[in-house]
Amino acid sequence: MRTPPGMSERQFRQAVDRFIGAVGAGNVYTDEADVDLYRDPYTPLWGQEGERIASAAVAPASVEEVQAVMRIANELRVPMYPISTGRNLAYGAAAPAYSGSVVLDLKRMNRILDVDQVNHSVLVEPGVSYFDLYRHFQENNVRMIIDTPDPGWGSPIGNSLDRGGGYTMAHFRNHFDAHCGMEVVLADGTLLRTGMGALPGAKTWQQYKTGCGPWIDGIFSQSNFGVVTKMGLWLMPEPEAYMRGTVYVPRYQDLHRFVEILNYCENVKLFTGMPSLYSPLLGIVPMSQLADSMAKPPQLTGQQAALIAAAELGYSPELEAYALREGVPYWGLDMPMYGPPEVIAAQWAAIKRRFSEIKGATFQDGEVIDFPVSKADEARVHLPEFGITSLRMFSIISRSPLSPVAFSGHMGLSPIIPRTGAAIIEANQVFQEVAREYGLPTLGSFTLPLLYWERAFIFIFSVMFTRDPAVDAKTVAGVRALIRIAGEHGWGEYRTPPVFQGDVMAQYSFNDHALMRLHEKIKDAVDPNGILSAGRYGIWPAHLREKKQ
Repeated sequence: MRTPPGMSERQFRQAVDRFIGAVGAGNVYTDEADVDLYRDPYTPLWGQEGERIASAAVAPASVEEVQAVMRIANELRVPMYPISTGRNLAYGAAAPAYSGSVVLDLKRMNRILDVDQVNHSVLVEPGVSYFDLYRHFQENNVRMIIDTPDPGWGSPIGNSLDRGGGYTMAHFRNHFDAHCGMEVVLADGTLLRTGMGALPGAKTWQQYKTGCGPWIDGIFSQSNFGVVTKMGLWLMPEPEAYMRGTVYVPRYQDLHRFVEILNYCENVKLFTGMPSLYSPLLGIVPMSQLADSMAKPPQLTGQQAALIAAAELGYSPELEAYALREGVPYWGLDMPMYGPPEVIAAQWAAIKRRFSEIKGATFQDGEVIDFPVSKADEARVHLPEFGITSLRMFSIISRSPLSPVAFSGHMGLSPIIPRTGAAIIEANQVFQEVAREYGLPTLGSFTLPLLYWERAFIFIFSVMFTRDPAVDAKTVAGVRALIRIAGEHGWGEYRTPPVFQGDVMAQYSFNDHALMRLHEKIKDAVDPNGILSAGRYGIWPAHLREKKQ
């Protein structure tokens, strides 16, 4: 039996026996084969020193059982690592940040506790997946749209706490911003509710976020301060219709004004879905086509491909001349709209008027798709934009014409940059220099950012790993260099797997790491024995702070 750091087998056996008393023998896992299911299948450290591996797992079925487990762990100093469904692939999956921790697996807490079709909200437990929620809505004719990330097997609570996102309206696709009220078990087993939930018998727990006094919900995201056992989520009412309008512009330098008008149109809500910036000329597809493009890449002429290969930062006079001569747009922008058809038509007319100031701009009117979405439409649309759960996006890491080499997994590298055309070009220059030095071909010759969040761009690179230690070590070094160099340019990661969390948090160093020092003070106050998710997002308890494993 594996044991946590600093615990003898006898001491750990005592803890395991007490866990069994709290949750039942069938819900405590210590056999190596069972515990190995909690390894991160995408880790670049597979089988190597430094791989994060659990010592055991405990699966409570209720908040009372979570409290009992945490009291035992706190008393016996057993390090714990809570997960929801453990499906956070590319960001660490179910593996603990501190190797040897016991995984607190909340998969059995899978109840949908409330569905409010008047207020358009739900209250769920952490073991509920997006698939579960979608299935419940379909079976009960619930007319709300789930803002799902690409892989629908994850947990709305887990994804929100790691600040993930989706594809519908901006105030829903930022998943943590869309939450309203949570229930939390602290390291010593204390139970609390945030927002209006702190009021006994509250009637507005999922209606009003902040309650009264300091709003503390944010400290439980990307942290190790508590175990979230319930969360409310605001959802989008099913709209009448959807339409995706597209704008094309012909020249490289149009990118700057293109982005400025995009920002204006989104910030005044002329469109409400997730926009997608792409390049027909460079063969960069919109986000809605990414999964399908792996099997069927964009068709480029031989001359076009040669000109792209010779271009620098996506540009050469010859490439732009080719684009103008052949009528291939340099840049494209998809802007989804939800609502009544007459409102969508008015929004689209205003958008076209705004973008028409760019010389040579052209427009493509999208098809209006009515809700509820028909089965025929489901087969041809980007499902998450319609609140439909899927695993289709995993095709981007499958062997394909664009990616003929088989990989064992990937991790997300996700720097946030300013939302300007100049920042796109500068970021590409920096990323390419690091990619050449460290051999990171997945960064591409020119990359466009995504627009999950309002007001900022995000680059999301899927950095591939092979389970060849020498190859993966070089890739890890490249990722660490890119994190550091991005930080030097003022671009921070928004989310990262445990193997890089220390590197990422080291960049948030203003005033001698004042933010991290505050995190550590909070950690010492709410978890003085340091048992909960040690090391998560660089937050170590006092007894491990010097070691920082």
